[in-house]
Amino acid sequence: MKETHTEKEHQQMDAEYQPLIERVFENALWGTRFFVIFAVIFSMIGGIALFVVASVDIWHVATMVFNVYIHGLHPENFHEEIVSNLIGAVDLYLIAIVLFIFGFGLYELFISQIDVAKRSAASRILEIHSLDELKDKLAKVIIMVLIVSFFKRAMHTTYESALDMLMLAGAILSLAVAFYFMHKGDH
Repeated sequence: MKETHTEKEHQQMDAEYQPLIERVFENALWGTRFFVIFAVIFSMIGGIALFVVASVDIWHVATMVFNVYIHGLHPENFHEEIVSNLIGAVDLYLIAIVLFIFGFGLYELFISQIDVAKRSAASRILEIHSLDELKDKLAKVIIMVLIVSFFKRAMHTTYESALDMLMLAGAILSLAVAFYFMHKGDH
């Protein structure tokens, strides 16, 4: 009669015949993955710090707008300053999101799946199953950060000639085309 072994039985038999030093070394090697926890923790701390800084920046804009309208003032370049500060805050929020996605992704790839996230309907965006998937999600958010940063810089640039305006239009067209192709792969 032919004996069949399950996968678990094969693993147990292999473990019995594996030399002790090899088992110890492999267990130690496997345990080093927990050093990733440093990157996870500090990514979360950095993300939280950026959320706080961006929120304080938005609070300052809101109080500035309130004070300007309460006192009947209207300083020169007021609208540009408000928009610029708000765009800067959005930029910080996006960078914070990059840090969160990075932290969650590293944790799920190297440590363990996040059980609480599996039960949440909102967890889809933070689910990471491979390093390539993590890189893709990070790349998309980083591209959005670059687009927002470009917008902020374009607002503060002085355009003195038709060539300057043509270059701005070309840069905007390039961003639009890149954004189109970035999302075309999702469908």
